[in-house]
Amino acid sequence: MASVGQMKPKKIHIFPVNRVEGDLEIQIEVENNRASDAWSAGIMYRGFENLLVGRAVLDGLVLTPRICGICSTSHLNAAAKALDMFFNVEIPNNAVRIRNITLIAEKIQNDVRHAFLLFMADFTNQAYQKHSLFAEAVRRYKPLSGETTAATVRETKKILEIIANLGGQWPHSSFMVPGGVVCVPGANDLVQCLFVIRNFRKWFQSRVLGCQIERWMEIKSKADLDVWLDEDESHLKSDLGFYLRFAKEAGLQKIGRGCENFISFGSLDLPKDTGVKVDAETRQFLQPGFFHKLERRAFDQKKISEDVSHSWFDDGLHSKHPFEGETRPYAIGKERGKYSWAKAPRYDAMPAETGPLAEMIAADNPLLGDFMRQDGPNVFIRELARLIRPAYLIPLMEQWLEETIRCHEEFYQDHSKKEKGEGYGLLEAPRGALGHWVKIKDAKIEKYQIITPTAWNASPRDANGFRGPLEEAIVGTEIKDLDNPIEVDHIIRSFDPCLVCTVHAVDVRK
Repeated sequence: MASVGQMKPKKIHIFPVNRVEGDLEIQIEVENNRASDAWSAGIMYRGFENLLVGRAVLDGLVLTPRICGICSTSHLNAAAKALDMFFNVEIPNNAVRIRNITLIAEKIQNDVRHAFLLFMADFTNQAYQKHSLFAEAVRRYKPLSGETTAATVRETKKILEIIANLGGQWPHSSFMVPGGVVCVPGANDLVQCLFVIRNFRKWFQSRVLGCQIERWMEIKSKADLDVWLDEDESHLKSDLGFYLRFAKEAGLQKIGRGCENFISFGSLDLPKDTGVKVDAETRQFLQPGFFHKLERRAFDQKKISEDVSHSWFDDGLHSKHPFEGETRPYAIGKERGKYSWAKAPRYDAMPAETGPLAEMIAADNPLLGDFMRQDGPNVFIRELARLIRPAYLIPLMEQWLEETIRCHEEFYQDHSKKEKGEGYGLLEAPRGALGHWVKIKDAKIEKYQIITPTAWNASPRDANGFRGPLEEAIVGTEIKDLDNPIEVDHIIRSFDPCLVCTVHAVDVRK
């Protein structure tokens, strides 16, 4: 029996979590209105890896983009990169550009849609009725009818035309192959894509930033950001300016710290003759890296493993690298501590957060680096990174489109036949680090393993008892209203979970 002044911990069960992709279940243990423990569960089984076993070498290019209708270009790119490695083929410069341009287009549309359709919709929650900016938040972000909501749907739909023009369709296109791309865009196609991104730049600068991208690039610190916010009324009234003001008053900088480990696989390979310059060892615009409390460590994909001690899979004794990993469903209840269909990816046996924040930390972004040094990770900075990332990517798209128009090289390099070997493709998808690992034997797929960004972020515990990043971010959070845990909603959505990518089938007999 609890003594006077003590209360038995209360469980909050949030299912399904709305405004996330796919089905996510969150359970929270609460003591004195503070989260003392948390469990993140993917409740649907994904069988794509097993579907691929025994199929032809190129089948992954067709099947894996079907994993997700939001980031299918990312999955296609990772699958193609894995086969580039398997065939040991170097793709032409123009093919590098086309792959990069389409990947960026997908990232930009996701960043903007997530910010204004999924995350900021919570600013209209009744919990904020007394917030000084509540009425304006409703005007901007009310689902289906908000001014920014409607504009976001309209403008992000246009930017996806770039992928359709260069890849034939979106989503689920299959234009990337080992050796390059099968599309050979004409001059009119490329000019049309340049027209689309330049118009999107105008909208993004006018509504989201409230300034030119070139002015935004001058901001290097929190102090610079404060100056910028008060510098012009257009900055203050932009959606970014509104976010800064609303989030500060709401205290988003005080919640959602997480595990403080970050991982980026690196992305956007540089063509040999590009004008884009990066002072780095790898030929990538976005550098790979693992960070522990902002301490950078050299990235080595061999240190990646998947733990299934708390996942509904037949686990064996040890976590395994994806080349050795298996996907053998073992459907049980809560016995043996298992509670999720998501596996638990780990780097050097540690959980790691991925996404725009991790990507921009790896890119040594000075503004976010200054925030991190002063405040550490939190909901505010996590969403800020996603909101401003397009400013750094739009100029890249413009430059690579201009270079493709001028460059009259091939888009595909043929490769010799090969029946045995392995390869992996790593990149930064919209939600973070995405990896495909494939083993080929007798010209058939022998093994295929995929680790998605949400598998990193929404992973369950591992054999060492370490919580996944999302779980860890919830623990310690003060929840003012247990019937409307808006603080937890903010934390969950700041990771932009996509359980569609993480798990994929359900037993409808229930």
